[in-house]
Amino acid sequence: MSTLVGSSLFATVNTKYPNKTYKTYNTMATCVDNSRTSQPTPSHHLSVSDQPRFDNPVSKLLKFYRPCLTDFVSQTATNPNPEQLPQPWRTFIEDTKGEEAKKDYIWMKMREESYMDVEREPILSSYYFASILDHNSLESALANHLANKLSNSTLLVHTLYDIFSGVLYEDQEILEAIKEDLKGVKERDPACTSYVHCFLNYKGFLACEAHRVAHNLWLRGREALALLIQNRVSEVLAVDIHPGAKIGCGILLDHGTGVVIGETVVIGNNVSILHNVTLGGTGKECGDRHPKIGDGVLIGAGTNVLGNVRIGEGAKIGAGAVVLKDVLPRTTAVGNPARLVGRNDLFRLDTVQV
Repeated sequence: MSTLVGSSLFATVNTKYPNKTYKTYNTMATCVDNSRTSQPTPSHHLSVSDQPRFDNPVSKLLKFYRPCLTDFVSQTATNPNPEQLPQPWRTFIEDTKGEEAKKDYIWMKMREESYMDVEREPILSSYYFASILDHNSLESALANHLANKLSNSTLLVHTLYDIFSGVLYEDQEILEAIKEDLKGVKERDPACTSYVHCFLNYKGFLACEAHRVAHNLWLRGREALALLIQNRVSEVLAVDIHPGAKIGCGILLDHGTGVVIGETVVIGNNVSILHNVTLGGTGKECGDRHPKIGDGVLIGAGTNVLGNVRIGEGAKIGAGAVVLKDVLPRTTAVGNPARLVGRNDLFRLDTVQV
């Protein structure tokens, strides 16, 4: 039995009977690892208020699969076979193949991947439950994740959650764009192993989705709030996207660090942008002064595209290029200043990889 003591009230979780939790009292504050051979206090000795309550399916699973502190230290990673998972998890995975999965495949797949990750790394169970498994929709999970990422001592989590969730629940176009972004990252980035990996760990993805919310607020005249979100994303994620910029679906901001996108930029669908890319102005123009990026474009690391120039669909810009003029569709441009070196006649939107 493993016991964690905090002040006078502490909870005991028996690793032999993980579905039973007991409250006991002690005047000492310490951390004790007792013998696993001791028997738990029978549940009928506890008062009604002390009995553990599980009001929803997630909490029922939680009582089985949230390990105690000593289990965190001794637990080794596993690579489970789905057929060998405990019955509650097998039931959930089977449910993802039903009608609900057809309606929202991405969200159901993320939850399935989360259960598999927790089985491999039990030490991450609390993180996965708080970030994914305790939520009933992609909108709620994303609003919570962004709020926790971008909050600080004066901009509170619950305030940001209300802002993000309000926009995500109201604007279904944003939700569909988010799903396309997840698909785009999974398909075009070989390093992305799962949807939930992208959702939790890809700061380029998180910056893009925070921008979608900020852009919605910008269009509704709430500029101060939109600019605040831009500032927090820039400080926390090192990605600076003006809330006025228009961004399509299926966007991959690979690595994300150092990406700068100006106010009048327009980006098409299925565009891949690597780190340290600037889509900015020349400093000599006002008004519509930023680049227009076509569908399926790939922009290499360290590239600067400056001025109101157009990058045609399917074009590729080599790393470190400085683009000051239009680039024709399905061509490759490299160098400083950029020059054309070839055509990409076999271009397909769904096959551009980085």
